[in-house]
Amino acid sequence: MPSAASLPLNLFSIVIPAHDEEESLPPTLRELYAELQRAGVPHEIVVVDDASRDRTWAVLQEMRAEIPTLAPTQNTGLHGYGRAVVWGLDHSRGDAVVIMMADASDSPVDAVKYWQLLNEGFDCAFGSRFIAGSRVIDYPRLKLYINRLANLLVRIAFRLRLNDTTNAFKAYRRTVIDGCRPFLSPHFNLTVELPLKAIVRGFNYTITPISWQNRKYGEAKLKIKEMGSRYFFICAYVWLEKYFSRGDYRRH
Repeated sequence: MPSAASLPLNLFSIVIPAHDEEESLPPTLRELYAELQRAGVPHEIVVVDDASRDRTWAVLQEMRAEIPTLAPTQNTGLHGYGRAVVWGLDHSRGDAVVIMMADASDSPVDAVKYWQLLNEGFDCAFGSRFIAGSRVIDYPRLKLYINRLANLLVRIAFRLRLNDTTNAFKAYRRTVIDGCRPFLSPHFNLTVELPLKAIVRGFNYTITPISWQNRKYGEAKLKIKEMGSRYFFICAYVWLEKYFSRGDYRRH
């Protein structure tokens, strides 16, 4: 149930890490901005250029005139998906945040739904691509098989009702982000570190069906063969916290 202590929200920060996404960003940002405006969501769009070698940064500068809520920033520290997301979180101003992909795979309509759920009092809004009401378009078969197996193992290990932990597209109140620090994942394993820490540390959440579609431009950045051990490490770390920390890190 939503927490009675939850406060109303004033600004939604959309954090989007981007590495070599010059083709994907214009349609992604235009659709996102149009939907947020239509729904009347007070927002900022924080796109993090993470060491792009193409025109990503130039495209973002050009689009600032078209999208007044766009707040691009360059990650000047160490690079990697997880580090870019944390950079965006650190350079955002909202009292709620949602992490989205630059390739238009996540639906802006679902982002608005997340905002509404957080405003109902939930600490976290977790989407699932694999429950009734969800929609998945053109998911590569091998990646789908590995995804479902990985999420099943996470569900068993943590005794979760959430069946899509690995999806990055989730929303959090700022209190959750601050309550889950420090972040350990430099790469895509941050996508499981954030929700698992939030759950283990006692923040409440709701699950809602979402849509996902495969990218139209560029290359996928997630390399499965490079990430297996990193996912295992962060899951093991949070699992140890869950069962052996004696609640030292839970919210109070």
